[in-house]
Amino acid sequence: MPLLVLGASWVISILIFAMIPIDEPKFGGGAQAPLWALMAVGIQAMTLSFPFSQAMSLTRREFYLGTLAAASVTGVMLSTAFVLIGLLERATNGMGVNGYFAYLPAMWESGWLGAWFTYLVVTMFLFVIGFWAATIFKRWGTIAVTLVLSGIGLLLVGVVFLITRLEAWPATWTWLVETGPLGLAFWAVPFIALMALGSYLTLRRTVA
Repeated sequence: MPLLVLGASWVISILIFAMIPIDEPKFGGGAQAPLWALMAVGIQAMTLSFPFSQAMSLTRREFYLGTLAAASVTGVMLSTAFVLIGLLERATNGMGVNGYFAYLPAMWESGWLGAWFTYLVVTMFLFVIGFWAATIFKRWGTIAVTLVLSGIGLLLVGVVFLITRLEAWPATWTWLVETGPLGLAFWAVPFIALMALGSYLTLRRTVA
């Protein structure tokens, strides 16, 4: 499904770029579509596939590792597709319309390998978020999901308040720019690992 969404969003983006009557390079946000689709896949993996796995007498550990492995394969496929599309866009002057779907300068500043890794981290990040949210839902219900999301929202507001109170926005923006997408991707890896561990611990006592 994510690959189908990727293909459709790419074609639609190029058609839209072709209709924009300017000579400057054109960039869009269509590349987000397949990434968010992977979050939906993470949710469906828990809500739809988990009951089936229990009916097939799979252990929760087997289901978890198999699901994570399948998501990793999908992430590798998506990242590779993004890189191939980006290389094609570079070679064809934005598919002849100077429009870029996958070749986003910030993502490619460290080369194609850096772009591939960044796309992979983003896909896995969104998948794990969807999977863990669905696991919390299966384990404790809608109220628990709402409380967790509200808590995360309050935490983010607290961080914004702290940065504002310390007048640290210039330093924060400087750090974000200097770190770049690839550096942020490396920072995201431990968070993905923690969320994956949390989803497994939650899954251990979840009833289908």
